[in-house]
Amino acid sequence: MLSLKHSFRMAIASISSSKMRSALTTLGIVIGVAAVIANVSLGASFNQYFTEEIGSVGNNFIIVEGKTSNLFHDDEMELVKNTPGIVGVSPLSQEVAQVKYISTMRQITIQGVSEDYEEVGNIQMESGTFIDDKDKYVAVIGHDVAYDKFDRKISNKNTIELTFTRPDGETITKQFKVKGIVDSPETTFVQSGIEPDERIFIPISTMNEIMDQDYYWGFFAAATSLESIGDVTNELDKRLARDLGVPFRDLDNEDAKPYSLMDQGEILEEVGQLSTALSSLLTSVALISLIVGSIGIMNIMLVTVTERTGEIGIMKSLGYKNYEILSLFMVESIVVGLFGGVLGIGLGVAGAYLADNAMGLPYVFPVDMILIGMLVSLVVGLLAGIYPANKAARMNPVEALRHE
Repeated sequence: MLSLKHSFRMAIASISSSKMRSALTTLGIVIGVAAVIANVSLGASFNQYFTEEIGSVGNNFIIVEGKTSNLFHDDEMELVKNTPGIVGVSPLSQEVAQVKYISTMRQITIQGVSEDYEEVGNIQMESGTFIDDKDKYVAVIGHDVAYDKFDRKISNKNTIELTFTRPDGETITKQFKVKGIVDSPETTFVQSGIEPDERIFIPISTMNEIMDQDYYWGFFAAATSLESIGDVTNELDKRLARDLGVPFRDLDNEDAKPYSLMDQGEILEEVGQLSTALSSLLTSVALISLIVGSIGIMNIMLVTVTERTGEIGIMKSLGYKNYEILSLFMVESIVVGLFGGVLGIGLGVAGAYLADNAMGLPYVFPVDMILIGMLVSLVVGLLAGIYPANKAARMNPVEALRHE
């Protein structure tokens, strides 16, 4: 009886007898498995990267933005603050101003915020401290503003000159003392059009005084947890709609509301869907290589069966059963598939690691992909060997012995 161990040894001997042909046969499997593993790993890395970037914007944040000016005032501020599940909120206003330091002038986005923005916006200070609600003409500047925007670096306690233009065209110029420098905040996901390190923060009361206004552009709030953020956002939506006179029937009609709401959970969900779709697309393309690889294995096994027809006839004349002949060629096909799978896993892991480093992504490798890679290569080898092995098992021993 032909044991599995004996079949394995014969399979290794057959593969070793034609190394180049075997290597070329496994190439399709190697590329396919490597591509699948690398793409899945890259998809996981992208997902974690976006999750970390969005998380750096703030802790469980909710953004409320007015679609028109003069919409939000102190009453709305109190409404947001008193919404169940809100643990912190800062009003926001935003203007583009001319910023002068020594003899250099630049146009920079200025954001008016309260002291609570440091916590809800997850602001990390490189030096100095964040603004206080009691402050007046002080500024906290982004990393790029401090070190790259001007001819000379800006340090704490330096003075910068900000020139604002009111809606009526009047310009107001004020001197601001730098109180602190922000350590590379990452807020590109919610602050559209603003590079993360190119902001200047000033007290919102000072901005409103300079611009001669008493309203806010919006609010930056924080919920108790990411799990509850959807319910908190919905409750806040209902309260704002009622306060601003939006009928209940129009609550789900974004065009009917004079404001928009966006929370961290929604962004994470959208990014997750995008990452999954991209990863699925790339993986689907990679699966084509596996199909090509399986065809290659089937082809080479058919050639092997033809080459070993005489050997098959001798084995059958010696009493070997059909299932033993079948198992012999099936084992050889599976070994070829597994060999390609092992190489493909190694290549996929290395490729994903190099790609993550090149793109500055966190390296994430799902360990279960190793098992999946081995399973895929096993299945490919198994399926590719069924027809050739069955053909060998069904050979007539007399005709096989006559074959030259």
